[in-house]
Amino acid sequence: MLTEAETIVAHANRIADLAGSSAMAYFRHLLEIDLKDDESPVTQADRGVELCVRAYLEQHFPEDGILGEEFGQSDLTCDHVWSIDPIDGTRSFLSGHPMFGFLLARLHMGVPTIGVIGMPALNETMIGVRGGSAMLNGDRVCVSSQTSLDQAILYINEAEKMFALQPQTFSGLLSAGQTRRFGYDCYPHALVAMGHVDAVVDWDLQPYDYLPLVPVIEAAGGIITDWNGQPLALSSGTSGVVTAATADLHAELLHLVGS
Repeated sequence: MLTEAETIVAHANRIADLAGSSAMAYFRHLLEIDLKDDESPVTQADRGVELCVRAYLEQHFPEDGILGEEFGQSDLTCDHVWSIDPIDGTRSFLSGHPMFGFLLARLHMGVPTIGVIGMPALNETMIGVRGGSAMLNGDRVCVSSQTSLDQAILYINEAEKMFALQPQTFSGLLSAGQTRRFGYDCYPHALVAMGHVDAVVDWDLQPYDYLPLVPVIEAAGGIITDWNGQPLALSSGTSGVVTAATADLHAELLHLVGS
């Protein structure tokens, strides 16, 4: 007999498989590209994947609320709410780059308890359970033991936006860490959970971008908060995120982004 958490994880795996299959049916094919009000691109793939996921959730979890990037929200006052980012990294997707993801979270009273980071083109699915384990394709993963920023592998996500809107912070990050890489979207955070990267500083995120990351990072032993060190939840209303493998590393980065 499966526990409730195991049942939800089984559903999450099925959803990730469905979303991945749906996304790959569009990948590297001719796409119709529209621009949203903020000039970010959206394609029929984004809409198609989210509709596929919503149909599954409405069938199996009809009493739960839904927050989706493309089709908005329904009853966020429910005890349980699902957060969906159908194509995390639409610019990567539409340019044929395989580093796009699928993000899913289930929240209880606004707190993410189960998170999914799916990488369809890489055939990787990470699932984290609050108070449990983080698994990559069924194998447990954990963060690194790095405690010093001077020795860390650091990813800076959304660098051009940070340069434009947070130039002082961006300048400080350029001299932080032993190895620095510019990145985008969810995969650098997943690499922290796997132990390959030590930290990520991210900017300009929406709830559906960061909520699924929280259970994965925390279940892998890491720390993820906003730039003020506050926990991430449905009500956070933040756009800056710091992910780190250890408390010492996280504290160093908070000091840097808060300066």
